[in-house]
Amino acid sequence: MLTVFIHQPFFIPEIIINLLSLPLIFKLIPRQGWYGIRTAKTLSNDRYWYSANTFGGRVLFTSTMIYLVVAWTIPCTSSECPDLKVFLIHLTAMALPLFTGMILIHSYLKKL
Repeated sequence: MLTVFIHQPFFIPEIIINLLSLPLIFKLIPRQGWYGIRTAKTLSNDRYWYSANTFGGRVLFTSTMIYLVVAWTIPCTSSECPDLKVFLIHLTAMALPLFTGMILIHSYLKKL
């Protein structure tokens, strides 16, 4: 099963994003300037920092899971993914949830 996933075109970047979102979800990252959702407002106090980063982590985690479900249900049959249609499905399943997630995070930050 894992060997099938490894050959999916965006598997490794999605797993990295997925793993990086977990410390944000569980509030393990203190306020600082290099990892997390960093704006003037989130860096101004811990309440904003943890609220924004927990939300952002959940959004990123969800977006990566959407791709992994698509990769599992519509896998590329080889490491090169020669079928353009399948590759475009994977590209859309990777990019659209991440883009939508960025919009959701931006909207959430405006409401803080």
